[in-house]
Amino acid sequence: MAIIEVTVVPLGTGDTSLSRYVADCHRVIEKYNVKWELTPMGTVFEGELPMILKIIREMHEVPFDNGARRVSTTIRIDDRRDQVATIEQKMKSVKDKLKQED
Repeated sequence: MAIIEVTVVPLGTGDTSLSRYVADCHRVIEKYNVKWELTPMGTVFEGELPMILKIIREMHEVPFDNGARRVSTTIRIDDRRDQVATIEQKMKSVKDKLKQED
């Protein structure tokens, strides 16, 4: 299982607001049965790598379909193969370590 962060940025739209594009990208995600979280700077997924990459490919096309002339997509992949990693597990691990320091 992989944890992936993606940010899709439309360029050449003539507008500084991106929320419409973000909402349309999230309509793509909702078609699939994957766990995801919206953050202020991107979207985090967990799931099988091929499925997540398929979703990201569809998300990348959304701004083009909505008039963008250029799209920059950034992807960060944490593909752990020695054990199952989840978004919650990663967050808990850090929070537990913060508690140990108190």
